Amino acid sequence: MKITHIGGPTAVLNLGGITFLTDPAFDEPRDYQLPGRVMTKLTGPAIPAADLGPVDVVLLSHDEHKDNLDDSGRSLLSSVPTVLSTPGAALRIEGVRGLENWESIELPRPDGGVVTVTGVPALHGPQGAEAVVGFVTGFVLQGEGLPTVYVSGDNASLGHVKEIADRFAPIDVAVLFAGAARTGLLDGANLTLTSAESVEAARILGDAVIVPVHTEGWTHFSEGPEQFLAAFREADLEDRVEMLAHGVPTTLS
Repeated sequence: MKITHIGGPTAVLNLGGITFLTDPAFDEPRDYQLPGRVMTKLTGPAIPAADLGPVDVVLLSHDEHKDNLDDSGRSLLSSVPTVLSTPGAALRIEGVRGLENWESIELPRPDGGVVTVTGVPALHGPQGAEAVVGFVTGFVLQGEGLPTVYVSGDNASLGHVKEIADRFAPIDVAVLFAGAARTGLLDGANLTLTSAESVEAARILGDAVIVPVHTEGWTHFSEGPEQFLAAFREADLEDRVEMLAHGVPTTLS
């Protein structure tokens, strides 16, 4: 599998001859004026949307927050043949295919095989957070002769990580949305995994290579890449982590 981190939650995954794009966010730095609050983006994409090349599938964890789907990312969706997200996103955005938890779709590979994409549970904050921040999904990608890849989406629940690990073991690569995101919406509660929780997720996930994303680029992320790596170093698990340089394709083996 090859992966290129664009910035924030946005990454290009090449798996089985299919090009996947996670949570498209391609706007340049700016403030977003939202009801009762401001979201501030600090860094732009390492690769502009216009320079991406063809994308076969978008894996959209949710559509309701600008840091996961911004204006430029939303404009991109209509040019992508398959966009997978939550059932709610499918109601709000034309052409989106919503996946319920544990629902799968098979995508044809150029070699005649398939990549199976399964929607998996995610919780964007503490219990009951859905009432405030909406519903989120993660994804698991599988195919014969391919690594099994878990894309967490904006998930803060280690319980869900355990459910997914139990069902799909062994998971080979886990793309974890971390950064301990916090806003006033839920009185400062963590909306994504903290660095310490990411260490626990890594333990739950067995021998999976851990790829952190969504730890930087916005003011509401409280723990950046340095804190993430420090937590794994302290736990003596640094060798499990693949820290990606933005815009640089990296092959995971």
